[in-house]
Amino acid sequence: MPFERTTSGFALIAGEALGYFAKEGVKVDVLPQATTIPYVAFVQNGQADLAMLDAQQTFQAVQAQVPIKVIYEVMQRAPEGIAVPADSPIRSIVELKGKTVGLVSDRDRATLAIALDTKGIKIDEVTTVVVGEAGPTLANAFRKKTVAAIAGATPDWMALQANGIKIRMITPPEVAETPANSFVMLASQIDKKRKLISGFLRAWEKGRVAADIDREAVAAMCKKVVPEEWENAEFGKQFLAQSIAVNTPITKKTGDMQPDVWGRVQEQMIKIGELNKRYDPKTFLDGSMIDAANDFDRNAIAADLKAWRAKNM
Repeated sequence: MPFERTTSGFALIAGEALGYFAKEGVKVDVLPQATTIPYVAFVQNGQADLAMLDAQQTFQAVQAQVPIKVIYEVMQRAPEGIAVPADSPIRSIVELKGKTVGLVSDRDRATLAIALDTKGIKIDEVTTVVVGEAGPTLANAFRKKTVAAIAGATPDWMALQANGIKIRMITPPEVAETPANSFVMLASQIDKKRKLISGFLRAWEKGRVAADIDREAVAAMCKKVVPEEWENAEFGKQFLAQSIAVNTPITKKTGDMQPDVWGRVQEQMIKIGELNKRYDPKTFLDGSMIDAANDFDRNAIAADLKAWRAKNM
């Protein structure tokens, strides 16, 4: 999203509203993502301490020998997938063969390729076209039937629905089992900035947990910070609900590393030609700040939410 704050990043909004980042001595400056520059470049050139990369972007950086480490898996279920209009006759990814499929951006090409490969279909057996991120444009692609399906992510599905298009997901289960939007940083900066980044991750996780405890309060926080996403109250509620779902952890400790999953994803990417060879996950995963990120009292968060409610709601 091309915003500094958005409901999909509710953990940041809640963490700031409840004072958790300030308590850690952290002031968060978000670089808007409306750019064609690979996000890892901001880490490479020192503009950013952290970048949020999906699995494909992470492997592209590793393959390019960028010395990064994944330090926290923000989403352990991929928000990316393949959608068709609710009234479409297409029921399976298999039926996309020979059809035109829209990509919200070029980065969604790998998602589509992996999805097709699960059914033995090569990406050159479909025609792809970039349709862009704007909700009205996405909606028109379906209304005018210029594409049979769209490869995108949760914000795109919300944008389609906000523009009156009901959709149905046909994403194979294998595609969803992928780490997405992980925090990465330069390996050389981990020890230098351990206290700072550990504090950031702890505040982020406390903000995420706040939504588990009191979704209504976190919704009010989001509405205050990004009112444009809450002009339609039902849209805002659904956006928050889906964002909470994809941020719900699979591992016992939130954000923890899943080396087996990273290994399996590589096999898929090698098969579709997005990766040249397999890399040992140990060389690019660093879970040394996970314990610090999970070191807090949930009861204290509940008390903070109660106090925030009393003052703001």
